[in-house]
Amino acid sequence: MGGFFGSISKADVVKDVFYGTDYNSHLGTKRGGMAFHNKNGFIKSIRNIENSYFRNKFESDLHKYSGNSGIGVISDTEAQPIIINSHLGVFGIVTVGRIKNILELSERALKQGRHFSETSTSSTNPSELIAMLINEEDSYESGIENVFNRIQGSCSFLLLTEKGIYAARDKLGRTSIIIGKKEGAYCVSSETSCFPNLDFETDRDIGPGEIIFFTAEGYEQRKPPNEKMQICAFLWVYYGYPSSNYEGINVEDCRYRCGATLAKNDDVELDYVSGIPDSGIAHAIGYSNYKKIPYKRAYVKYTPTWPRSFMPQNQEMRNLVAKMKLIPNKKLIEGKKIVFCDDSIVRGTQFQDNVKILFEYGAKEVHVRPACPTLIYPCEFLNFSNSRSTLDLAGRKAIMEIEGVEDNNLEDYANPDNEKCHMMVEKIRERLGMSSLKFQRLDDLVEAIGLPKEKLCTHCWDGSSYY
Repeated sequence: MGGFFGSISKADVVKDVFYGTDYNSHLGTKRGGMAFHNKNGFIKSIRNIENSYFRNKFESDLHKYSGNSGIGVISDTEAQPIIINSHLGVFGIVTVGRIKNILELSERALKQGRHFSETSTSSTNPSELIAMLINEEDSYESGIENVFNRIQGSCSFLLLTEKGIYAARDKLGRTSIIIGKKEGAYCVSSETSCFPNLDFETDRDIGPGEIIFFTAEGYEQRKPPNEKMQICAFLWVYYGYPSSNYEGINVEDCRYRCGATLAKNDDVELDYVSGIPDSGIAHAIGYSNYKKIPYKRAYVKYTPTWPRSFMPQNQEMRNLVAKMKLIPNKKLIEGKKIVFCDDSIVRGTQFQDNVKILFEYGAKEVHVRPACPTLIYPCEFLNFSNSRSTLDLAGRKAIMEIEGVEDNNLEDYANPDNEKCHMMVEKIRERLGMSSLKFQRLDDLVEAIGLPKEKLCTHCWDGSSYY
């Protein structure tokens, strides 16, 4: 996925941009970067963060940077930010999202005699492509609209210009951008969790397709928001940091409601509830509070020597990190009936190994309650559950076992009241070796979030979405 932070002030913004970007580190694993504008022009720096943390890679060099405006990014894909010299002026750019038609747009540009200087895992650097689309028009505002009109997928971005910062949220708002303010300074961020310790107060969310221009004196709307919004529901289930708010809805509080709904719909007899660290913990607390049964930590996470494991691209590494970071506590497991809450089951690899360990440690029963429905459709808009093969998804693998092909009757499997859905869940339960498995219903998840369903992207569960 990825996250970004930008700030403009009457004073130096380097520390705010550094710490603000670092507070987005849970959203990506590959590259981190910052760019600043000062009286001497633009300066940028990009570091590989696959085996370390953003803060560790930049902290010792902070004294080298200066500027009254700057942007930073945590990227799960290409190296960012990049600096562009164009007829509109010089600008830096950072992007978050996924461009489905990047090959088509790249070929279009090449046929027009253009070239790309940046490279990435998809051969064309998405940020450079976005910059190219902006430069097709005669103003930043019309260039940003050109981006929204041409790309398929999603894209939110920040532009650092000589006069100020542009913030543009994806046309359907699948990712978030929130405005913060304090005396003499403004910021924009993918997460509000960075605001309190940097003394910013939340001002408002930028709307879907809205364009805002910031100076140290304030900000102004350059394009009003679109009426339709489909923000990614996984922000509350999994991606988002517990202290963050999107559309005014707190992540941790929403997870408590998810857990309570799981408990409300459950009748299994238990000794206690546990959460798979970290995102499953709040769901488990919500379950515990509703059921009035103990919450205990059957698993604890070990982080000192293990870097973030958000989404390793290599399956072997995913398996290793999943095993090594979670340490079971045999004293709490032996002879117990336990229900585990987690954010989701994507591939099922982590659960398959951990359930086996739990029974080896003497668990009497192991029940699992994911906080969202079964993932059936790969994400088309971000990088979550995106795979070369849909059969990597536990749901699709089960459908393949039942139907003989992996894409038959998907609507039936997405319907929790359909017998086919029950068959799919049972296949997943059998393969992972659980005592029982019950997924959150989509209507309950939507209610827990608190936005109308039409304002949420639920594509990975039911295939519905706007384009």
